[in-house]
Amino acid sequence: MAVKRRKSKVLPPPVGCPLTACMKFLGGAWTPNVIWYLRSEPRRFSELMADIPGVSPKVFSARLKRLEQDGILFRRVVPTSPPTVEYSLTDLGQELTPAIEAIVQVGHKLKRMRAVSME
Repeated sequence: MAVKRRKSKVLPPPVGCPLTACMKFLGGAWTPNVIWYLRSEPRRFSELMADIPGVSPKVFSARLKRLEQDGILFRRVVPTSPPTVEYSLTDLGQELTPAIEAIVQVGHKLKRMRAVSME
C-alpha cells in the first residue's frame, strides 16, 4: 500500500521573493568568501586572491566586477606607482556580514557534529 503524500502547508515564495533573490545572490561563486574577507577592512586584488585559494584570476575578476555592479563592493583605484585597486564593502555589503557570520557559526556546529558522529 502506497503512503499518501501530504500537501505542504507552507506557501511557495512569491515571484520575485526577496529571500530567493538574496539566496541566489549569495550562492554565486566566491561571493560569501569575498564578503567574509572584506568585512573588516579594504583588501587589494592580490590579497583577496591569497585569502581565497582555488579561484582563477579571470573568474575572480569577473565576480568582483559583478559584486561592484550589484552595489556590494566599492572599487577604489589607489594612486600609487603602479596604480593599485582596493575593494571594500558598501553599506549594502556590510548588511550582508551578519548573515555570512551566522552561516559560518552554523558551519562550525555542523563540523563538530560530524566529528562526533565519526568517532
